[in-house]
Amino acid sequence: MAVLLRGLAAGAFLLAANAIAAAADRTIIVLDASGSMWGQIDGKPKVEIARETLRTVLASVPADMELGLMAYGHREKGSCSDIELVVPPAAGSAATITQAADGMKFLGKTPLTAAVRQAAEALRYTEEKSTVILITDGIETCDADPCALGKELEQSGVDFTAHVVGFGLTAEEGREVACLAENTGGKYLQASDAAALKDALTATVVAPAPPAVVAEPAPEPAAPEPAVQEPAKPEFNFIPEAVMAAGGEPLVDAGNAWEIYKANPDGTRGEHVTTDYNNFKTSLEAGDFVVVARLGEAEVEQKLMVEAGQVYTPLFVLNAGTLVVRPRASAGEDISSAATVVVGYPGAGIPSTTYGETKMVLPAGEQKLTVKLGSGEVAETIQLAAGQTIEKDVVVGVGRVTVNALYGQGGDKVDSSQMFTEILKAKLKPDGTREQVSYSYGPDAKFELSPGDHVAVLRLDKATVEQPFNIRAGETKDVTAILDAGVLVIAAPGAKNINVFSAAKDIQGARKEFGYGFDGEHQTTLPAGDYVIVTDRQDGSPKKETPATIKAGGRTELTID
Repeated sequence: MAVLLRGLAAGAFLLAANAIAAAADRTIIVLDASGSMWGQIDGKPKVEIARETLRTVLASVPADMELGLMAYGHREKGSCSDIELVVPPAAGSAATITQAADGMKFLGKTPLTAAVRQAAEALRYTEEKSTVILITDGIETCDADPCALGKELEQSGVDFTAHVVGFGLTAEEGREVACLAENTGGKYLQASDAAALKDALTATVVAPAPPAVVAEPAPEPAAPEPAVQEPAKPEFNFIPEAVMAAGGEPLVDAGNAWEIYKANPDGTRGEHVTTDYNNFKTSLEAGDFVVVARLGEAEVEQKLMVEAGQVYTPLFVLNAGTLVVRPRASAGEDISSAATVVVGYPGAGIPSTTYGETKMVLPAGEQKLTVKLGSGEVAETIQLAAGQTIEKDVVVGVGRVTVNALYGQGGDKVDSSQMFTEILKAKLKPDGTREQVSYSYGPDAKFELSPGDHVAVLRLDKATVEQPFNIRAGETKDVTAILDAGVLVIAAPGAKNINVFSAAKDIQGARKEFGYGFDGEHQTTLPAGDYVIVTDRQDGSPKKETPATIKAGGRTELTID
């Protein structure tokens, strides 16, 4: 994979920005609205930084630029299909995009590959010149290959370009998404804070095209002057090396990042100069700098005073190790890509969250590891030494349950998307209620559950059933509940209200209500039994009561004149 470009020297950065903007005639911004955007940078959630930066940058978008907004992860948790073209590409859409981003939820997964594909298709990339700008704070979590997509779009597009802005990504994560841009001739720009994000968005969205360069006539050649022998000047004056632990081998092509800042008078980081990766070397002007070496979640910085004519070869000791986690639902099963891996490491303000098999470079010390899968959770503390690699298979120990319902014994399966299935712990709490474990909608509701006794509660309209069951670690089980219910369909032309009551009255003479409808039509699912339908007509005539009997697994259709 090509070396990633995260930061550029000021002149080179502006040239790249101009070239990118010149190509972005019809553009869709693909915004990562996954839950990880609530992570913080310098004490501020990334989602707020992204919203504010978009608001600032889009205020400078040319009025005639056709710009759209695609988002993913903004409506559902855990869904790989939660992708939406929120604002279709159009001229003068900047304010609409800002408003949409301000009101967006951030809670789902990261199907970035599918989102970029859909954005390209919305731009008709096989027919017209088009550009996609992906802003992501995470890597692909939905079993897709962004590198392969980049090659495919480049080959089949008329003039397609994808740019990727990695917001707060580690060097290793950046490599996994940079290829999407590079394979289409686009740029990968790394943004580690609000200022860098603004620079990256300005470069990819609104930077003006560079002015044409007018060639000056060549001057007459001057008479040669006597050659003056000058001392050889070194090609580079800054050649750093980084190691995981003192005495370890230097990192080579490891994806480590180098960040260079001018030093403030108090020695803190000042103006950002450049960011580069891997086996980095450069020439720095004379002055005071702060240099940061970073790999994964580990970083170390050194102050550097550069003097003209000197060469500097500092060694950076990251004092870090590598943790590899392979989550499994139960012993002997394949690695689970749905498992959540949370690592709290030394110096972390907010723990790092990933999904499935995870490889992380972490500061040495005590690592607090939590692996979650469904309602199962395993937590442990790991001591990681500098230079050490620890590989762990973590067995969460859950069983898998698929829950369905039948209308009646031996009858039809309930195939409604409105079916609500709730899983509760069987043991009652002191107040007589049960603790909720999980829930889902629709048929074939699937759950990964900790071993033990549970109760499945299924509800469809006015019918409810509870089904106790037990699950063991590694077990796969189907649970079927009997609703003992049927469907009632009412047509009452001319009625303004339809009310359904139980036929039986309580001790006070009142009937229990089982739902209502308007405008002469009503359909519902009811427990088997006898009911009374009360219709109130629009013409003011007296209310009419009509008896109805619901049979388990049956369908009752009534027309009330």
